[in-house]
Amino acid sequence: MKDNKKNFFENEKEHILVCLSASPSNAKIIKTAAKMAKAFGGSFTALHVQTPNFEKMSDEDKKRLQSNIRLASHLGADITTVLGEDVSFQIAEFARISGVTKIVIGRSNIKRRHFWSKPTLTEKLSEIAPNLDIYIIPDNVSYGKYHIEKKNFTNAIIPSIKDAAVTVALLAVATAIGYSFYKLGFTDSNIITIYILGVLLTSILTKGYTCSVISAVMSVVLFNFFLVEPRLTFQAYGSGYPVTFVIMITASIITATLASKLKSHAKMSAQSAFRTKVLFDTNQLLQKAQDDDDIINITASQIVKLLDRDVIVYPEKSGKLMKGYLFTTESSRKVDAFFNEKEKSTAEWVFKNKKRAGASTNTHKDAKSLYLSIRINDNVYGVVGININGKPLDSYENSILLSILGECALAIENSRNAKEKELAAILAKNEKLRANLLRAISHDLRTPLTSISGNADNLISNYEKLDEDAKKQIFNDIFDDSQWLISLVENLLSITRIEEDRMNFNMSVQVLEDVIEEALKHIGRKNQNHKISVEYKDELMLARMDARLIIQVVLNLVDNAIKYTPEGSEIRITAEKKNGIISISVSDDGKGIPENSKPHVFEMFFTGENTVADSHRSLGLGLALCKSIINIHGGEITLSDNEPHGCIFTFTLPSDEVIINEQNNDTCC
Repeated sequence: MKDNKKNFFENEKEHILVCLSASPSNAKIIKTAAKMAKAFGGSFTALHVQTPNFEKMSDEDKKRLQSNIRLASHLGADITTVLGEDVSFQIAEFARISGVTKIVIGRSNIKRRHFWSKPTLTEKLSEIAPNLDIYIIPDNVSYGKYHIEKKNFTNAIIPSIKDAAVTVALLAVATAIGYSFYKLGFTDSNIITIYILGVLLTSILTKGYTCSVISAVMSVVLFNFFLVEPRLTFQAYGSGYPVTFVIMITASIITATLASKLKSHAKMSAQSAFRTKVLFDTNQLLQKAQDDDDIINITASQIVKLLDRDVIVYPEKSGKLMKGYLFTTESSRKVDAFFNEKEKSTAEWVFKNKKRAGASTNTHKDAKSLYLSIRINDNVYGVVGININGKPLDSYENSILLSILGECALAIENSRNAKEKELAAILAKNEKLRANLLRAISHDLRTPLTSISGNADNLISNYEKLDEDAKKQIFNDIFDDSQWLISLVENLLSITRIEEDRMNFNMSVQVLEDVIEEALKHIGRKNQNHKISVEYKDELMLARMDARLIIQVVLNLVDNAIKYTPEGSEIRITAEKKNGIISISVSDDGKGIPENSKPHVFEMFFTGENTVADSHRSLGLGLALCKSIINIHGGEITLSDNEPHGCIFTFTLPSDEVIINEQNNDTCC
């Protein structure tokens, strides 16, 4: 058991996680992690934890962070961005969920100045995830960065005029309400809750912590000055008031801090939920897309919704970039600025090199937009441009964008694969049709051709020796065989033209009785051995049809009944009109069709198990042709049993009417 467990863990692949930041030395850390992943032969993930302070980063730090993200992607890392305030907790939680085995992180030279100072990221991560292998790379140039952040923080504590005005107004309102409560005889505890409520509202309505802390301190001052005896002084008669003030200011500061954090988290959660919804909606919409153009339109529209930026898309076709399309957030946007030579050349470079370029990169950085390829593996299906307009994408936006482009590439690849499979299926079907046709012709045309050839040779060689009855029989046999061949060729030509959509239709309103009578004239001599009757249950039945094709349908159905029933059988043709539909049935009293053959009778080349009454085999084209013709006319053809035996083929046609415009002309003599 121990040996098996050991072998299992030895065969398990390593998962290396590197932490991304804007530190100048982060590139060194990323390269070290990439080398480790290559050495261990494991997977490689680069994680960036985006905190609420991300927006306060300088442009230089944001550019450096994007550069580090691109470096990690270039070295084969899967880029992942998560939102949170506690960086060490987010890293540890991601490592636990994703099965990370080793973490590579940078270490700052900054030491904790006091024992009560907050632990460093490295120390806290080691404490939270003691079971993970943490590789710490010295970060020798981090001090300057932290100094800059500290300076930026110092500048950030000064509130805006709007926030200061909101704070003053809320303090004034809280004091006025507290004074009213004081006059009404409320206790101090009730008045304190008014000030705490004011602190909470200040935290919600202002940015940062500055106004919240100021509101907490000033609430204590105002409460002491206006509402504690002796009023309008900073003294207090009660011995317990100093404790009350301490508790009040502590509660106010805690409330303000928690409210500010909650507001930041709510904002980040809302952004995360919105972006996740966009990604989910994109996946759902792409699954319903019909073709490449539909996929491109959906992708571009979702990117515009996600980033609220103008998007340019260059789709690929036959290995080349086609004309670009602009999806803009404003209808009045000028199109020319996005399709000049500089922008097009940048898109072409991205298409050829399969790398991003344009604004916020070091390649074609003079371009107006950032260009990325729509690709999966080495297959590029287009190029997408994002209008940067001086505001580079943050890491989380970049991560979602890459996911959407990946979904787009996968959808296009699946769509093209499906079309190729469909085309291959059509080619296979056509090939099977051709093979079946050749096989059927080679076997089944031999009998009538041999008969015609033999009878003709017999007439040539023995014409004088044959009596008149023998000659007449031979002539009849030659005629029957030639008629069978003509019927076969007509069916072949018709069904081929219908399958290839080359059939020319001559639709007109026809009298059904005339069409059926014309069909019966072409039945031939074989109808002399069968009893054929026709019944019309309604007078003057009209239908819009191609009379030539409907004659062929009736001819095929009656001919089938003659071939598959013995001599003396009765064949009955019935026509009736009901609810705007004309129904024509051809029934016989033969043996019928077996149950296992009924579902296949309208399939091409299906001949069934019944024996043909004459010496000719059927190619199985007649009923398939009938079904195609009737479907084109908007009707349907069905098979049912005839009681007590036999079968009934019924087809329908939409009825029509002839409108006659009559004019009365008065003639004067």
